[in-house]
Amino acid sequence: MNQVTVTDVVTQGERLGIRRVAGSPDGAAVSGVEVAAIADLTSLAPARLVIVATPDHGVPRPYQVDIAIRRALAARCAGLVFVGDFPLAETSRALADRGGLPVLMSTATPAELAVHLDRTIRGGAEEALSRAEYAIARATAVAAGTQSPSVDAVIAEAGAALGVRLTLTRDPAVAWSEPDAVCAGEVPVGRLTADRADASVAIALPVIAAVLSRTLQRELQDRFGPVRSRADLIVELIFAESSRIDGLGVEATRAGLPVQLSHAVAWLSPTHGRDTGQRPPAVLASSVELHALQLVERREEVWHLAMFHGDIVMVSSEEPGAPDHQRRLRDVMESVLAHARSVAGDEWTFTVGLGTPQSGAAGLRQSAAEARIAAEAAVAGGRAGSIETTDVTGLRRVLLDFYASPLSRSLLDDTLAPLDALGPERATIAMRTLLAYLGHRNSLARAAEQLNLHPNAVNYRIRRIEQTLGLDLAEPDVRFAVELACRVRLITARR
Repeated sequence: MNQVTVTDVVTQGERLGIRRVAGSPDGAAVSGVEVAAIADLTSLAPARLVIVATPDHGVPRPYQVDIAIRRALAARCAGLVFVGDFPLAETSRALADRGGLPVLMSTATPAELAVHLDRTIRGGAEEALSRAEYAIARATAVAAGTQSPSVDAVIAEAGAALGVRLTLTRDPAVAWSEPDAVCAGEVPVGRLTADRADASVAIALPVIAAVLSRTLQRELQDRFGPVRSRADLIVELIFAESSRIDGLGVEATRAGLPVQLSHAVAWLSPTHGRDTGQRPPAVLASSVELHALQLVERREEVWHLAMFHGDIVMVSSEEPGAPDHQRRLRDVMESVLAHARSVAGDEWTFTVGLGTPQSGAAGLRQSAAEARIAAEAAVAGGRAGSIETTDVTGLRRVLLDFYASPLSRSLLDDTLAPLDALGPERATIAMRTLLAYLGHRNSLARAAEQLNLHPNAVNYRIRRIEQTLGLDLAEPDVRFAVELACRVRLITARR
């Protein structure tokens, strides 16, 4: 067992009802405790913590205190404990300070004090349980004492009660079942560690870690609750029919979502290595969400986050025309992407699509559509795990604008529904054949050259496709509608 010092006793002062009034406790080892009357301090043992008893618990005279200090110094005692609460004379204080003798005071009776101090010095199971119970009680009191309890305050109070230094070490990979794990809801945050181990620490640490988990969850709710409360509104704004945009914009403004600003959206899409249709576990999505919220909390931009079927939507809002808006969004998503990879391991791949800055409620919706399609196109094109930026020029941008409308998506899906019934592989071959044929103004020869087929083979395919679709590709409007549907589908299709 480690040698107990007066410093250890003073550290437990609040629990033991002791306070230091003079002298330094540093390095003063304690071998035991004894009780002696103030008139009988002639035979003191070295390294003992001496409890000085006065008749009828009265206040000793200043000269008696001076004599007691001198005799304790001569006997090389570990320290003196006076029973009572009285001011220490300046001469006594100076004498104790000069000799390096710790002088303590307590309001407990000598007998009670002797029992508590002896238990502390000797250690053992009873002392360990007593310290652990006290630390748990203090940590719980701090956590429940204010409307917004601080995690740091709980850690400091519990550490002081245990007489050790406690630290919350960040470790998002810690298992929730480990005794020192601290979690925010289902999200692992880190470990609660002590600078030294003993029986009381082993007993108290799991309970204090649980108190910290609840405190942290409450603290995060206070900090990010308003942002999370607007998440459903963001998702509804992104996917609602165009006719509802104005009404949702008014509702979003009332909820504190600054729709009048310019919005750049990032869409983070997780993909499982073996099963592309599998959704990420809730704890993984929650961990990425928490990291992202903490990351942007003190940034100048206005940030919001929403979850959609395992995907994460980050919205960065600034004044219209703010420079480098998309670049700052990319910087944040690089950190979010790195955290997601570190937590998920090799099973999951995370792809990020970035939309361009757009103003207003319709702009937020447009930027989100760009970001989502950029992420989906990256996965479909074999570029999963990257950060993709929407191409803002040419036909691709026009197609994205068109595809952002749920009504447009429904019409295109209706057009290609007969091909979809053939299965994904045959439908894709048919759409690529159609694009080659219609893109070359119905030229079988040029389509065959692009597809590396014989013109007769292309002609056979086209005739079969016309029969499947029930359409006449000689009609200009039909050709335009089918080509548009195929181009949009191939840009946005998920592998």
